Amino acid sequence: MGTPPTSHSALEVPRTGPCRIPTVTTQRLILRSFTTDDLDAYAELTADEQTMRYLGEGGPLDRAGTWRVLAVILGHWHLRGYGIWAMADRATQRLIGRAGLYYPEGWPALEVVWSVARDRWGQGLATEAGQAALDYAFEQLSADHVISTIHPRNHASIRVAEKLGQTFEYGPTNLQGRERMVYGITRSTWLRSRP
Repeated sequence: MGTPPTSHSALEVPRTGPCRIPTVTTQRLILRSFTTDDLDAYAELTADEQTMRYLGEGGPLDRAGTWRVLAVILGHWHLRGYGIWAMADRATQRLIGRAGLYYPEGWPALEVVWSVARDRWGQGLATEAGQAALDYAFEQLSADHVISTIHPRNHASIRVAEKLGQTFEYGPTNLQGRERMVYGITRSTWLRSRP
């Protein structure tokens, strides 16, 4: 098992009041704040065993578990000043996943994350949303390094990470009881990849 770096400090955005979650628009997506109106659609996504097999505890969530996940997502925005967005289809406004930035206490580094509803797999949406979140990390937060922690058998997410310019850094390692490989990209590498 690989070992994560031992020294890090959480990247935080200074705030003087309540956190305002920005909206990010891409060619096909709107990345926006989750709301209570998203609970049913997000609960449907998190109840899907295939979608959830490599996320969190590795299994589907019930409605109450999904509500708790939404509370963590929104709390992360408040505590850090950045976080995970609801991913909506720009044409239909339908919630189809989530993507953004994650850095809870004890995590090895700032992470870019994504998850897409199974009926939308294979359309490049995870890459599109992941790129928007990665750009936000480097442009708005001035991050120096961003990782993705990925289950070793999650080949689709490994391909997304590679499309984002991330390369294998170490692993497998144990993060919160789950085996993960760590992929990452530095600010200098990201800058060299810009058009």
